[in-house]
Amino acid sequence: MKQSIVHIALLVKDYDEALSFYVEKLKFDIVEDTPLSDTKRWVLIKPPGSSGCNLLLAKAATEQQLQWVGNQTGGRVFLFLETDDFYRDYNRMLAQNVLFARDPVAESYGIVAVFQDLYGNLWDLIQRS
Repeated sequence: MKQSIVHIALLVKDYDEALSFYVEKLKFDIVEDTPLSDTKRWVLIKPPGSSGCNLLLAKAATEQQLQWVGNQTGGRVFLFLETDDFYRDYNRMLAQNVLFARDPVAESYGIVAVFQDLYGNLWDLIQRS
């Protein structure tokens, strides 16, 4: 048997502001952006060079969903962005005014820092040793 997680839904307030952050600041690629209705789109993005799981930008459609934008995991790190050159990406993200909640630390498994996306979700930027 073979299975894969192909998409993870990320609640956003607005498709275009989310795309602006992920594409311009993090340099993610747009995999697909297909209108489904006047208010709903199928928007998939991925980190550059990635062949794994994509993020599905899911626009919050109810008040309850809006409450969870930026805090889908109750304040824990939500997503893990692995890089082949930590300081290249860290410095580029700093230059793009990406907010880091925790400075880089060398751990036994690699270099890691925690950053926030535009809504406050916490991410690890990590380069494994």
